[in-house]
Amino acid sequence: MTAPHRRTRRGLAPFVLLLLVALLGGSATGAGADPQPWYEQSDPLPEDSELGVTGAPSTGTGPKGEVRGLIDAHTHLMSDEGFGGDIVCGKTFSELGIEDALTDCHSHGSDGRTGLIENVTHLEGKGPLDPHDTDLYPTFKDAPTWSSLTHQQMYYRWVERAWRGGQRIMVADTVNNSVLCSLPTQVNTSSCNDMDVVRRQVKKTKELEAFVDARHGGPGKGWFRIAYSPEEARRYVEQGKMAVILGMEVSAPFGCGMTLGVSHCSKAKIDAGLDEAKELGIRSMYLCHKFDNALCGVRFDSGTQGIVVNVGNFLTTGQFWQVERCRTQLHDNTVEGGVIPPKVAELVPGQVLPIYPEGPHCNRRGLTSLGEYALRGMMDRDLMVEIDHQSVKAASRTMEILESEAYPGVISSHSWMDKHFTERVYRLGGFITQYGHGAEEFVEEGHAERPVRQKYDVGYGFGMDMNGFGGTPPPRDDAADTPLVYPFAPVTGSGSVDRQVTGQRIWDYNRDGVAHYGMVPDWVEDMRSNHGTEGQQVVDDLLRGPESYLRTWAATTGWEQGADLTKGAVATASSTEWSLTGKLRPGSAIDDDAATRWSSRWGDDAWWAVDLGTPRIVRRVSLDWEAAHASRYRVQTSLDGQSWTTVATATDGDGGLDTHTISPTSARHVRVVTDERATKHGVSLHEVRVTS
Repeated sequence: MTAPHRRTRRGLAPFVLLLLVALLGGSATGAGADPQPWYEQSDPLPEDSELGVTGAPSTGTGPKGEVRGLIDAHTHLMSDEGFGGDIVCGKTFSELGIEDALTDCHSHGSDGRTGLIENVTHLEGKGPLDPHDTDLYPTFKDAPTWSSLTHQQMYYRWVERAWRGGQRIMVADTVNNSVLCSLPTQVNTSSCNDMDVVRRQVKKTKELEAFVDARHGGPGKGWFRIAYSPEEARRYVEQGKMAVILGMEVSAPFGCGMTLGVSHCSKAKIDAGLDEAKELGIRSMYLCHKFDNALCGVRFDSGTQGIVVNVGNFLTTGQFWQVERCRTQLHDNTVEGGVIPPKVAELVPGQVLPIYPEGPHCNRRGLTSLGEYALRGMMDRDLMVEIDHQSVKAASRTMEILESEAYPGVISSHSWMDKHFTERVYRLGGFITQYGHGAEEFVEEGHAERPVRQKYDVGYGFGMDMNGFGGTPPPRDDAADTPLVYPFAPVTGSGSVDRQVTGQRIWDYNRDGVAHYGMVPDWVEDMRSNHGTEGQQVVDDLLRGPESYLRTWAATTGWEQGADLTKGAVATASSTEWSLTGKLRPGSAIDDDAATRWSSRWGDDAWWAVDLGTPRIVRRVSLDWEAAHASRYRVQTSLDGQSWTTVATATDGDGGLDTHTISPTSARHVRVVTDERATKHGVSLHEVRVTS
């Protein structure tokens, strides 16, 4: 007997389930399933590096609306795409996985003996034929290390660990050195042209952003966010993500090299190059780097490295560095002359270095007329000016031009600026970070410079220069006695940070130092936990770095010649007269609306103040008084909002528009203090304008 046919509802159940999910916002996998946190990968590669970090990244802002975290203002994310493509070994990421990404260079051969650049630059190397294990993943027996300058240190998961450990901003500088990739030992896989390299590295950085998005659920969902404006960067940091700013550090930007003093570029070429850079997304750049060019002279390298770079200058320009004895307290690094080391001499047969005068040494070459044109072109396009690597003669002229225009967008990101410029940078509203030295040296220098940061109320940062041939922090000599203790808490957010594991390798800061970018949180924690009060204070300043950088960037994009500095600023006052509409508040004096005003309560000793957000050069203060005006008052400025300096005084004010022209003054705060009111009411201002 045939069993009766029973209708089933199998086709309806999934539809009903999905409908309930849509209506209730639940999970189709069941009520007990936990959604993947946004900061964890939802679609990871089959095999990848571990993070060793737990807990959610910090989000939001502080009580005053400020962002917190760490900033690396100078690093090289895509160096493997520069220098001809076969000097920095390994990729930042690969769709094929970590085994494809972290491989050695073809030029290193089977045992590393043919890796000439690796072997002669290795900080613990034994010579030009020194072997190393060329199978990187999964054992990482010989690389990366703090002392190897040619092996990839910025694999994307290591960068992700730095982000989870508290870093919120990265300035990813595109970089190239045409001399390195034109050496006869090199077999290049890509163009050595500086601008080709910039285009390629920017493209690859944007591909990385999409790659990270794919790991986290789709476009816009990843933690790695390229920011093209300070507002966009601030939004990403508030979301707990890493804001990435694109920079440019090449030896001949826009083809502006030179031969025997003759320029290879023109004003038209500079304009086209700056327009392209801005369109690519570049927001900060160097006019010169390592070698003199048609725009400016460079600050020399010293020691043996200086000899090698000087030879590179000869190969690039047809001239060795033109050195003179410094006439002021400003100076470049002292260079060595005489005999060229044998291995380097093979590149310039028959040549010897010039015999230079006794130091201190200065480069005769400063900022050229084309350099000034390029600088002003950067200002017109709201680009931040990286002053590191400029000779003191070039940097002095650069600062004079920036100061004359009150342009705040000046950065020193990795300890290549003469320190006599420090206060001048801060007075303009610029930002300074220290090279990523070992923890002890970083704390020592960072703490010594803390008083000047406090004076200008600014934060701090580091420039790791990773993948930039500078070396990273080694393990401390006394690490066995006072080790970094794992696990530790991240500097922001919740959770813990443990030893990092990639493949079969367990990385330990006490043994390995900063072997790769993922160990930056360990280095910062070492400063915080093993270097006493001074280390804690330096880390406190580091956590304020992103806010200071964003304020510098915002002031740069808001700069105009003679612009009103109060735009976007915050106003406060001693008191405010009540009104039904609320239009008498302090901010009404800077809202560009003559129909509104700030008004104090009745009485004497009223004051009104504005916080410009970052130190700016102030040259003029205009006060548009209402009928209730001050007959006697003072205009004051301050860097910290605590210590005030009187810059203008009025003893017979008659209302209307008062304009005070003052000596150029660096100020973050401007205040108007009433000494005597002209009427029985309080005092009232329609508009206040502060200009540079």
